[in-house]
Amino acid sequence: MRDVGARLGVAPTCAALGVSTASYYRRATQPPPGPPRPTPARALAPLQRAAVLEVLHAPRFVDLAPAQVYAHLLDEGRYLCSPRTMYRLLAACQEVRERRDQLRHPRYAAPQLLATRPNEVWSWDITKLLGPVKWTYFYLYVILDVFSRYVVGWMIAHRESARLAQKLIAETCARQGIAPGTLTLHADRGSSMTSKPVALLLADLGVTKTHSRPHVSNDNPFSEAQFKTLKYRPDFPERFGSIEDARAHGQVFFPWYNTVHRHSGIGLLTPHDVHHGLADQRVAARAAVLAAAHAVHPERFVAGVPRPPARPTAVWINPPPATATSPSNPAPAGTEGENAALRAPYSPAAASGGPDLRTQTQQLSLTQLPAPLPDEAEDPTTREAALH
Repeated sequence: MRDVGARLGVAPTCAALGVSTASYYRRATQPPPGPPRPTPARALAPLQRAAVLEVLHAPRFVDLAPAQVYAHLLDEGRYLCSPRTMYRLLAACQEVRERRDQLRHPRYAAPQLLATRPNEVWSWDITKLLGPVKWTYFYLYVILDVFSRYVVGWMIAHRESARLAQKLIAETCARQGIAPGTLTLHADRGSSMTSKPVALLLADLGVTKTHSRPHVSNDNPFSEAQFKTLKYRPDFPERFGSIEDARAHGQVFFPWYNTVHRHSGIGLLTPHDVHHGLADQRVAARAAVLAAAHAVHPERFVAGVPRPPARPTAVWINPPPATATSPSNPAPAGTEGENAALRAPYSPAAASGGPDLRTQTQQLSLTQLPAPLPDEAEDPTTREAALH
């Protein structure tokens, strides 16, 4: 490991082997082992140790703690050794363990997901919206495309429900035309995300599901960032008076987020432009504006002709250590052949100029109230799912 670490770097090598860098440096600086410790004069002889183990293995002592064995032997007028010596002898034979069932946490690997086009990796999560009084909440479900940051589906409900999440995911996949085997859906480890109905639905749709590590919030960064954008807007209220108010706010916010908001993570483009293949046109138009500004006042641009931020070509969730890209710093544009391949899945929208923004906003604003689920038909408070 020391030779490989010197060649490839200590941190990447330790990450690949699952070893802490602190352990590597600690073992590298350890002094050489000294001579073996001498055996104390008061230590038990090998025959005496064997005799103690034979007594501890006796049927009447096999289920007793060493302190109990020690007390029984004293009452019988026998002394073999101290209870601590009994423990040492049992530990040397690997016969000492915790009697309680100890929970052993498995080692969770960080999810590593790469998106190079829209509708390849989605991220979804649920957040609470404060209701009219204390301890009342509405639940906002949002499905986000990782590559374009486009909100492909959202819903506001009275509670968190696996059946409602199942319905939202199914309708969103149908609306986006997701083919089996082409999509990965990432989420944290909430009850709805790990529920059996959602897992069975994703298996039927041919969608691969991944989950964050337990108690690691930055394994789902895109959904968390989208919720922060929602809640830090100036028009976001402290509380919603009713679920209708919350849905009305969503019908205004999500069209703005998709079609108006210039996202810093995707080259200051709108999610709509990246999702529907208009990013190259927008970047080219911006480049023309900057070139014209440079031609008029070249003295203002000391570094030459300025270039607009490029559109993303690769977006990672937890990139490998050797990868220089990150979710907030997308990789630079590749070769023309690679860019053409990346544009292929959504080039028809670019060729036609993309869908009309008014039609897109209207589509996002439509509210279709589904029929109550079978086990919720008698509860009027669960007629909540406004799917978009």
